[in-house]
Amino acid sequence: MSEVKISAESRTEFGKGAARRIRRDNKVPGVLYGHGSDPLHLTLPGHELLLALRTPNVLIALDIDGKTNELAIPKAVQRDPLKGFLEHVDLQLVKRGETVTVEIPVQAEGELAPGGNLLEHVLNALPVEAEATHIPESVTVSVEGLEAGASILAKDIELPKGTKLAVEDDTVVLQVLAAQAEEAAEGAEAEGEEVAEA
Repeated sequence: MSEVKISAESRTEFGKGAARRIRRDNKVPGVLYGHGSDPLHLTLPGHELLLALRTPNVLIALDIDGKTNELAIPKAVQRDPLKGFLEHVDLQLVKRGETVTVEIPVQAEGELAPGGNLLEHVLNALPVEAEATHIPESVTVSVEGLEAGASILAKDIELPKGTKLAVEDDTVVLQVLAAQAEEAAEGAEAEGEEVAEA
């Protein structure tokens, strides 16, 4: 679990105009909340934050105004839909030793059994509970040799020590779909078109 140090400034200006001014300076408006405390409105450095957010569930060590230090994890990130730059970030305050619920990416490795079957990610990210300073970056699942109809359930995934599932054990995470099901559907569509033409 990587920890990234970022200097932040508390802000007192709100609204669209203030947010635009902040973004013009290559900074990002954000809010830090949690532990029953009042939300703290922050201005964060855009480039450093963008680099930090490349790691899922990154632990951010915030130096606020050079006076206070807080630990946080990203909870919601808003990006410009066209240009992709950061518009706003919500950060959740965490303490060392505290358990948090987060979603970690699921990565599949290995080759399916021959036959052109397809692997479907029912869940791209797995909800888990982990200690705030030891959140796994991802989990890797072997799909080596799986046949059509096979599925991998949440309980089948080996989690790092200290991490627990935050979903039902029998939740389907990955499943193998038969290739011919797609071909049959395409064939039915083609037949439908021929009937329509006739």
